[in-house]
Parts: sequence; C-alpha cells; structure tokens
Amino acid sequence: MELRHPHIYESRNEMLQAVIPIKDKLFRYAYSILGNKMAAEDVVQEVLIKVWNKKNDLQNIDNKEAWCMTVTRNLALDKLRKKKHYHEPVEAHYAVADSAMTPHDRVQSQDTMTLIRQAIKELPHDQMQVIHLRDVEGYKYKEIADITGLSIEKVKVYLHRARITLRKKLSNIER
Repeated sequence: MELRHPHIYESRNEMLQAVIPIKDKLFRYAYSILGNKMAAEDVVQEVLIKVWNKKNDLQNIDNKEAWCMTVTRNLALDKLRKKKHYHEPVEAHYAVADSAMTPHDRVQSQDTMTLIRQAIKELPHDQMQVIHLRDVEGYKYKEIADITGLSIEKVKVYLHRARITLRKKLSNIER
C-alpha cells in the first residue's frame, strides 16, 4: 500500500475519531431543535460533510465535540428558519415502554413523556437548548457555553429558569 500523503490518513482518522462517538448526540440535539427525524438526520449528514471538508484543520480545533455541536445547532436553526416548524411525535421513533409494564402503565408512561416533551417545547428557545444539552446530553456549563455562544452565567440562568418552569408545569404529574 502506497502512502503518498500520510497527513490525509491522519486527518481522516482524526475526523472519524472526532465525529463517530458523538453522532448520536448530534442527532438528538438536531432532533430536539427540529422535532423531525428525517430533518435531524439530514443535519447530521451535513455536519459530517462539514467535518470532512475541514478535516485538515481539525487539529487546530481544541474542543472538537463542542465545535460539532455548534455546527449542528447552526445547521438545525438554518433548516428551522427555512421550513419554519417540523412536527413529528417522538413516540413514533422511540419506544418508551418497558416490556414488564402493564398496558395501563405503558399508556401512563407515554402520557407522562408527552407532557414532559410538551413542557420543554414551550420553554423559550435558549432555555430549551440549555436544558437539553445539560440534562439530556450531559454537557458541562463551559461546553454548553461553547456550543451555544452564551456566557457561562447565561447558561446557568437559563438552566435554572427552565428547571423552575418545568417543575411548576409538571408538579401535578403523579409519580
């Protein structure tokens, strides 16, 4: 095998190492913004293309995951602006039910998940993004700030406000 351009192979491997482990996070983040499976998949594909096109510059990016999440956010928001809103129920693509649950429990669980998703969708956009990145994806405040372009203080404020709002809206759900 001929290695005429070894830096290309290093860049390709670096690109794969940067993106493959987080592709599910990219999808979930795009989906949380767009609410449509196909549109989220399109965004992830566009992110992969952008990463591939930037493969020779990846070593200059300190936090590749935050950069990919930022690209995902920007592409999803662009798509949202172009098409306005996508609506597709999450339940159509994700099984919420546990096989050990009774049919009644399964319906109740689905209803609860629907109420939670609806409450999150009703949050202001920045709060919705911050709570998704923190509580669903598990990012740290600094990473969320890098992804969203917000200050760490704003991230904390938005997260705090979102949690208070959700707690109030969801306080009547039986546990």
